[in-house]
Amino acid sequence: MSKKYSVHHSALVATENIGDDTRIWAFCNILSGAKIGDDCNICDHCSIEGEVIIGDRVTVKNSVSLWNGMVIEDDVFIGPSAVFTNDIYPRSKVYHDEVDKTLLKQGATIGANAVIVAGHTVGKYAFIGAGAVVTKNIPDHTIWYGNPAQFAGYVCKCGKRLPDSKTSELTCSCGNSYTLDDGIVSAK
Repeated sequence: MSKKYSVHHSALVATENIGDDTRIWAFCNILSGAKIGDDCNICDHCSIEGEVIIGDRVTVKNSVSLWNGMVIEDDVFIGPSAVFTNDIYPRSKVYHDEVDKTLLKQGATIGANAVIVAGHTVGKYAFIGAGAVVTKNIPDHTIWYGNPAQFAGYVCKCGKRLPDSKTSELTCSCGNSYTLDDGIVSAK
């Protein structure tokens, strides 16, 4: 049974590991070995190296490069011109045996022009604001802004900021409820 995905005629796609209903737009370059899940949207001018793994329903907006060592789980949104690295000791013509890994967990949002320094994890449904520079691991359901990125609150699975609460209970206007325990948010 053949896969059903679409590739713009100007894109260079060397992998066949592409899920159903995925769309790859103009001027993308996807190397052999890359894995892209179902129902993804890879927008114009994106570059994806061969050891990248992308889950289902991921959106990668224009002008994003994804490097070896990256794993992107389901339902992640990556805004336009977001920047990722995979070497925390870069030098021209110096090749390390291994790249530094980056993990974007399920439902995470990376804002436009944000920078995610290699070797870090962005937690489930975390929200990284536009232009933020992430230099450490980001917990689930948290919002981060600035350079370097600073904690700015908690966020619901739906994407809305959770209201501040004097108790350990957080409830979103959408109806989702969470428990806050020592800075860790868990769905109820």
